[in-house]
Amino acid sequence: MAEARAVARYVRVPPRKARLVIDLIRGRNINEALTAVRFTKKHAAQIIEKVLRSALANAQHNHGVRDVDRLFVREVFVDQGPMLKRFQPRAMGRVNMIRHRTSHITIVLAEH
Repeated sequence: MAEARAVARYVRVPPRKARLVIDLIRGRNINEALTAVRFTKKHAAQIIEKVLRSALANAQHNHGVRDVDRLFVREVFVDQGPMLKRFQPRAMGRVNMIRHRTSHITIVLAEH
């Protein structure tokens, strides 16, 4: 089987916070990874669960995987996307820049 992948781009989660959740599922079985993400109390966990389910659906639909239990998370990483820059007024005519960071989340599944 070729590797099944799913990518979520321009996600409004900082990469540093998404990597905390990503490190929990790297190298795990697909069932263990879904369970770990489902019970993690981080905002990024919901988004990563959605990408993980998308990769699972891609494996079944595009590559014809029948035995889902043989899949594992082979590769998973988070890259930084573009920053949304906003300004907050401060005293004496100054300004502080607020950077809303975005992420590109990639998950690759393979069979044992």
